This record gives sequence, C-alpha cells and structure tokens, in this order.
Amino acid sequence: MANKYSKAKLEKFKKAITIKMGSVSEDIETIKEGIGTASNKQGGVTPDSIFSVHMADAGTDSHEQEKSFMLMNRESDYFKKLKVALERIEKGTFGVCKVCDALIPEERMIEVPNATKCVQCKENEKLGLK
Repeated sequence: MANKYSKAKLEKFKKAITIKMGSVSEDIETIKEGIGTASNKQGGVTPDSIFSVHMADAGTDSHEQEKSFMLMNRESDYFKKLKVALERIEKGTFGVCKVCDALIPEERMIEVPNATKCVQCKENEKLGLK
C-alpha cells in the first residue's frame, strides 16, 4: 500500500465519523418512536375503530409505517457502514481505494466516509469496465 493518510488526518476522519454516527443514531431513535406510536394499531387502525375509519386512511397509515421501517433499515445499514469505516481507520486501510490502491481524496472521505473506492474506480464499476 503506497499511500496512507497521516495519523492526524485519520483522527480528523474518526471525529467526523463519530459525529455522523451520533446523528444517525438520533435519527434511528426518532424513527423508532414514530413506529412505536403507530405500532399500537393493526394495519393502521385500532380494533375498536375498525369500521369508523375510511379504508384509504388505513392504507395511508400502513404505507407511512412501511416507509418508516424502510428508513430505519436504511439508517441502520449506514450506521453499520460507518462502524466499518472506523475499523478501517484502526487497520490503516481507510481512504485507500480497494481496487487501485490510490489515496481517495480527502473531500470524498469527509462526505462519504464509507467509500472504499476512488471516484474513477467507482465509475468504472458502474459502467461495467472492470
């Protein structure tokens, strides 16, 4: 591995990732709270009011709950990827493209800390060019 970030830069990345993890964790808790209040219902309606609520309202409630579960899963996956990024910092492989071993630009690593490929290799992958 020819290129590596300095320890100071890695600490900067670690701090930024930790802050992002805190934000994502808060988002997950907010979503869980929203799901918790909606999960007291069955399919968007309570058993007592099953005939008093319009079917479209029940469908909308169900859709919103489904959307919340999807968002929670997405945030949870991102949180796991951030944890892996912290592990790569500890191993010394953070910021190094796993395809070409080039140093991924600092700007990219700040914005996308879970990136494992440089922009060129990622574009090639999307285009199916190796």
